[in-house]
Amino acid sequence: MEEEKKGFWGRLVSGLSKTRDSLVSGMDSIFGGFSSIDDDFYEELEEILIMGDLGVQATYDILDDLKEKVKARHIKEPSECRQILIDSIKEQMGVGETAYEFEERKSVVMVIGVNGVGKTTTIGKLAGKLKAQNKKVILAAADTFRAAAGEQLREWANRAQAELIGGQEGSDPASVVYDAVAAARARHADVLLCDTAGRLHNKKNLMEELKKMNRIIDREYPEAFRETLAVLDATTGQNALQQAKEFNEVADITGIVLTKMDGTAKGGIAVAIQAELGIPVKYIGVGETIDDLQKFDADTFVKALFTSEQQEEEIC
Repeated sequence: MEEEKKGFWGRLVSGLSKTRDSLVSGMDSIFGGFSSIDDDFYEELEEILIMGDLGVQATYDILDDLKEKVKARHIKEPSECRQILIDSIKEQMGVGETAYEFEERKSVVMVIGVNGVGKTTTIGKLAGKLKAQNKKVILAAADTFRAAAGEQLREWANRAQAELIGGQEGSDPASVVYDAVAAARARHADVLLCDTAGRLHNKKNLMEELKKMNRIIDREYPEAFRETLAVLDATTGQNALQQAKEFNEVADITGIVLTKMDGTAKGGIAVAIQAELGIPVKYIGVGETIDDLQKFDADTFVKALFTSEQQEEEIC
């Protein structure tokens, strides 16, 4: 387990290198380049944070917090602001104690997201993680639009030794969910993971379908704890934030999974989503293997963001 964590830490540090290059180097040049803390200093910092995809709301919140602390502590040197800023970014991203409650309860986890973000893969990895905790997991293949979705999920189900319900192309997704709920109840499953079709915000019929699935779960499995995870591709930056907003209008999203963190300069989007929507990032993915999906930890994320790969080698 320790080895797995260390491996993930290394991948996270290197995965965030593009974000670090754009965000942290810009910040450090401001801390080193200004001799006093004035409006210009804050303006430059604001620009760097927004460019780093932290989003307008998070940037304002972070800078307000920084200004308050600078004033209260009578700080005069820009370089002394660095750690305060890092701590403030961290505070924006706390996941909370109850974030993974679904793991401890009989639960249904609905997973939503547009095609191409790694949704089916995320479900497979989650199933594997839950199985490793000795949970009985059932997968519902309710993405019946994309030809390869059922097959892809079947592969992951086999790998995770989880049962798969549905998966026939063109069948009614709501009826797949109905069958999966019946199976989960009959077989006393701990977690039912539901894959759904890649929904685009302008496809109203797909959104209606999502509501229909939720109504079935409410009616047939009222005692189940409910979790709705939106899977977003970190490389799309502000577009991912926009998708999260659109999904949140039609589904009660309880958490975000950010995939492809290892190939983006837009890692700051993890902060933006939390600040703008108040929805915690619960998992991040930095690669293809099952261990590359991990629970999000603000301390680890921020530490990795502000640790160069050279420092990482020294730490290890």
